[in-house]
Amino acid sequence: MSSTTATTVRATAIPPLTDAEKIEFGPSLDRRLDSTRKQFVIASYNIRYARGPYLISGGVLRKLGLMNLRRRPQHVGRMISAAARAFMSGELLPRPDVVALQEADKRTARTGGHHVAQELAEHLEMDWVHAPAGIPRGLKPLQREWWLDFEEPIDLHDRGDTGVALLSRFPISDVTRIDLPWHDCPWRPRLAMAATVSNVRIFNAHVDPHAASGGQLEQLEVIADLAGANSGPTIIMGDFNTLSKQKCLETRNFLESRGYTTPIPTGTPTWRGAGLRLHADWIFSRGVKIVRWGVARPLHVSDHWPIWAEIEVE
Repeated sequence: MSSTTATTVRATAIPPLTDAEKIEFGPSLDRRLDSTRKQFVIASYNIRYARGPYLISGGVLRKLGLMNLRRRPQHVGRMISAAARAFMSGELLPRPDVVALQEADKRTARTGGHHVAQELAEHLEMDWVHAPAGIPRGLKPLQREWWLDFEEPIDLHDRGDTGVALLSRFPISDVTRIDLPWHDCPWRPRLAMAATVSNVRIFNAHVDPHAASGGQLEQLEVIADLAGANSGPTIIMGDFNTLSKQKCLETRNFLESRGYTTPIPTGTPTWRGAGLRLHADWIFSRGVKIVRWGVARPLHVSDHWPIWAEIEVE
């Protein structure tokens, strides 16, 4: 497997990741599968570090000082196993050949030390690659609006990290880390990654939920420009954090203007919290046919549900 790095200017000065830290490759499994198959299943899942579905109520407990990390290792381990069973059983979705993960923590205290992408890949017997976000160490984040503060943060001196990952039953090649421009979220660098699987260029993105529409489109423009350099079949998927109708429409219009299509109707719920259901996650494609698609619910490993599509390379 080979890797290259695409870097954009970051809005906040933090110590850069070393080359060895920018992309982590798991061991390649020699399964002798056809790496040029024309039809396979892809999925995207913001796994929220396998913490469970209760983002807002969990945030309230944390603010009240009632968060107990003592049982976190066992809890996260059960959540990873539950995700693996869902992906393998075929009940909520067809067994995926490729899984794009967002918020895939690597040995943080909030996961009880689990490496989420690695352990899920081992359950699924998949190759994997992980790109860490590069969370600032020892830098206290700026004060945020209270309604943005439900997420459990990574501790200032936690040696772990979060990030995006790609899992695949086929060989993964030409892996690229993409650092996105970020301005509105002072505590979380934003990134995407790209890789080639079965002759399809796949982009896995985690767009900033705190940014206004313009900031989100700025991040998507970086991804679309890099994807535009590929003349073959291309998938752009992930958590785009389109948590309003306006953001859904603007994101869809932008990517459709670049030649991409999606089978997912605008407003399809992929995230829930406090009684709300919002459309945060998307799959956009160019040069492939979407045979069928779906949202894998109920699955209670995260506040998001996995989205999936069976694709056919044209």
